[in-house]
Amino acid sequence: MTTAQPLDVQPTPLALLLLGREADPKSERGVECPGDLPAPSDPDLVERARAAKAKLGEKVFVLGHHYQRDEVIEFADVTGDSFKLARDAAARPNAEYIVFCGVHFMAESADILTGDDQQVILPDLAAGCSMADMATAEQVAECWDVLTEAGVADQVVPVSYMNSSADIKAFTGKHGGTICTSSNAERALEWAFGQGEDRATTKVLFLPDQHLGRNTAVRDLGLSLDDCVVYNPHKPNGGLTAEELRAAKMILWRGHCSVHGRFSLDSVNDVRARIPGVNVLVHPECKHEVVAAADYVGSTEYIIKALEAAPAGSKWAIGTELNLVRRLANRFAPEGKEIVFLDKTVCFCSTMNRIDLPHLVWTLESLADGKVVNRIQVDEETEHFAKLALERMLALP
Repeated sequence: MTTAQPLDVQPTPLALLLLGREADPKSERGVECPGDLPAPSDPDLVERARAAKAKLGEKVFVLGHHYQRDEVIEFADVTGDSFKLARDAAARPNAEYIVFCGVHFMAESADILTGDDQQVILPDLAAGCSMADMATAEQVAECWDVLTEAGVADQVVPVSYMNSSADIKAFTGKHGGTICTSSNAERALEWAFGQGEDRATTKVLFLPDQHLGRNTAVRDLGLSLDDCVVYNPHKPNGGLTAEELRAAKMILWRGHCSVHGRFSLDSVNDVRARIPGVNVLVHPECKHEVVAAADYVGSTEYIIKALEAAPAGSKWAIGTELNLVRRLANRFAPEGKEIVFLDKTVCFCSTMNRIDLPHLVWTLESLADGKVVNRIQVDEETEHFAKLALERMLALP
């Protein structure tokens, strides 16, 4: 009987990263938070946070993303979506420390937009973004090679969602593209299609969220689903033929938000059956069939404003992150507005929730003691091209 010989198979760097056995400083994932954190059960955490923040005074500016826990939002000087917060940070040039309670790509954007003398801090370096993880610089460079071989690269304008790493933003800036948010994606796509010599042959490579790209192209620009193809970085040539790339108007990266991607058409049908007269309001990162079945679609800022303007007694099912939905439900309950989560399954953003009160206290106390922790710094070349892409977005009509 022959003894089976072990296969000489080496795990890939990505496999090791996913298993937690390797780290990549350019990834949103696989990094550790050094230092001893206060115990979550410490009854003095709130007072410690207040004391450290008071000691720092105007030297510190705390940003809180809408999806953060209430215990963190309590200490935020401003709240908002990722781009609003980055701009708020840039508008506070006297703040020596920018503490970004969000995720890694957001802190990178704040570092790009703030002054050289300001230091951006992320309370937990492992607070990443699964969507941003789905497009690495190496994968996107390979995609561009595929587009070049298909003879279409000179017709392609990259448009990258704000929810992307600094490397992807830099790639976008270097190749004549722009950044977009969920609020201005339609304007960004209109701009991109107008960049080519012939609008009919111009194409957009949309990174990294396929759903926002598809929903904007079909709902807002009037393109068809047949105009969209999905580039899968894990398949040879993205799983597409040269003919498919030549025929496409929108080349969508195979990425998605782990929170918004959970909502389904069944979720919409179920909530309509349970709550007669309910208004379904969802984020454009949701799947196309969910967006098509919803009554209203918009960014987190749009969702908040829609609920502020809603009449008393109205009923709403919201398809976005649970921390925000719960906060809005509590805020508008006294006005008689019924607000529920679209899905029956609880769905927090797990990486966003890594920023908790112990991490915030540790960060603020460290800064108060003169020790800078978890600083986010984008290298000079990456910052240059990423800023170029961001400035193109700021110049959009």
